[in-house]
Amino acid sequence: MPLNKPKPRGRTTLRSLAEQLGIHVSTVSRVLNGTEAEARSAASPEVIERIKRLAEELNYRPNRQAIGLKTRKTRLLGVILPRLTDLVVAMIYEGIDAAAKDNQYLTFVGVTLDMPERQIQLGEAALDQNVEGLIIGDARLDNVSFLDEIARRNIPIVLVNRRAGSYCSVTCNDRKGGRLVAEHLVELGHRDICVMAGEPYASTGHDRTAGFLERCAELGVAISPDWIVHSGFDTKSGRALGEQIFSRSKRPTAVFAVNDFLAIGLMGALRDQGIQVGRDVAVVGFNDTPIAAELPIGLSTIRSPMHQMGYRSVEVLLDMIAGRSTAPELLEPTLCVRESSNPNVRVYTGL
Repeated sequence: MPLNKPKPRGRTTLRSLAEQLGIHVSTVSRVLNGTEAEARSAASPEVIERIKRLAEELNYRPNRQAIGLKTRKTRLLGVILPRLTDLVVAMIYEGIDAAAKDNQYLTFVGVTLDMPERQIQLGEAALDQNVEGLIIGDARLDNVSFLDEIARRNIPIVLVNRRAGSYCSVTCNDRKGGRLVAEHLVELGHRDICVMAGEPYASTGHDRTAGFLERCAELGVAISPDWIVHSGFDTKSGRALGEQIFSRSKRPTAVFAVNDFLAIGLMGALRDQGIQVGRDVAVVGFNDTPIAAELPIGLSTIRSPMHQMGYRSVEVLLDMIAGRSTAPELLEPTLCVRESSNPNVRVYTGL
């Protein structure tokens, strides 16, 4: 005898919710798929609560493709990042995610590993999802063709953490951060300073280095071109550069690394060579990642507002989507002095 199988329940729709509640479907739609302001203008707090409670009970999920076809609003943002294993990028993304959630948007995230071909692939994938706009965290100074292509399609874009071309961006004031490091090290008496400048295609390293050199020149300190070295931004690169720089006969008395991970890798190399950070050589990083203050020798660094950067990038993008005027934003850096550039030692004699 055949068993009676339970009938599968169909997808909960706006119309089925509206019928159960006895409320017009447009009201239900504005409450569940609109902004908080749209919901408040459509219904009373009691009705909003009833709609949301039933939607949760029946596991309602919006059909974003259908919404997009009907309204051109999918409430979906594309986010393209170089990597999520980088703590700085991860903290920026936390800000992006928080702002998206607060504004009832979802994010479609792609990781490019800073490879231009993946940037194109993931950009196309995001556009296929009918995103309303793109936040791009892997912009390159040496290649803006991808950004130009997106702009030609009239898709709103905001760059975060990095800048490129004339595109709207939300970044730390990296040039000012570099200037703050220069003032700190020169005030301590340093003249022989090395700069670990990061990748030349990234505006972060470029602008931090430029600000540093600019302020050093204003203070009468000339930095040797031989001591401006480029590499990746990770600890492995920092260690390799440290081994290379401190194997020379003439060594710097201070090093400015344009991110904390380069600085941490350098500190490992110096430790292995018996060189005391904060006594024999000063080291300053950039970003003030949570680990910087917890190292055996606390790392002096520039604090950049990473979470705020991500949050503001979403707010600026939503302004752009709504047709409101937008402009690039530079968020304020702050110098955090710790043991790695011991301020009690005013003049370093070198090694």
